[in-house]
Amino acid sequence: MVNPTIQRRRLGLALKRARESAGKTQDEAAAVIDAAASKISRLELGQSGIKLTDLNLLLDLYGVRGEEAEPLRELARAGRQRGRWSTYRNAVPDWFRQYLDLEGDASEIRWYQPEVIPGILQIEPYIRAMNTTAHPRPTAEDVDRQVAVRLERQAILQQDGGPDLSFILSESALRRNIGDAATMRGQLVHLAEIGRQPNVTIQVFPFDAQTYETASFNFIILRFGDDAASDVIYVETFTDADYLDRPDAVRAYTRLWDRLRAAALGPVESRKLIQRMADDMKR
Repeated sequence: MVNPTIQRRRLGLALKRARESAGKTQDEAAAVIDAAASKISRLELGQSGIKLTDLNLLLDLYGVRGEEAEPLRELARAGRQRGRWSTYRNAVPDWFRQYLDLEGDASEIRWYQPEVIPGILQIEPYIRAMNTTAHPRPTAEDVDRQVAVRLERQAILQQDGGPDLSFILSESALRRNIGDAATMRGQLVHLAEIGRQPNVTIQVFPFDAQTYETASFNFIILRFGDDAASDVIYVETFTDADYLDRPDAVRAYTRLWDRLRAAALGPVESRKLIQRMADDMKR
């Protein structure tokens, strides 16, 4: 299936490179299509599609013509199609559906989570407990839809050629009670088991870590092949999310990730800690 988010992302990167190669600013590009500079920014970030008439105007401005231009027109056409997650429109907001497409196409995912277990590592009882308490009066259908989305996302953990996944979890995420004791123990056992997969690395950032390098917010670094210029930083808020791809932002978050990883327990020590916590709950 064509992934429209990824096609928009590829088009945005190509247009950004073409604009910079032509020595044009975002303001100059926006003027050509009679739009605000913010529209060019969203386009280059892959956050919006573009009409072919506007695309042709930009390509002419950038000096992209003939055979060189046609692949970009194809990307623009593909970017207007509906994506895999459009069937969950009632359960997943637009700003998060974009993330789901990126997650499914990434070659590497680095995920820092300080308060709860990351969605793609959650077992079904944990997901249900999370969504039952997250809303004042959730319906059974609402909860079922959230469960379906998260369980479907977890396919990337097992798929051939799937991404390399690295997680740094604060110890508070492991000790925060979501659901009953059986749910938490099952969740911890699941983490210990899945951390043995060759494509999954789980590290715990312990309470007694001898460092001041920490972060109170979660963030995700998405990588696509060996081209660092295509890296995206995903930072979620309560009602929206930011997709950062500026080189300075990517470098800053990558350095933060490296420092957090160095301060966290190693994968083996982390797995042993998680298993001890699960065993303690059993007793």
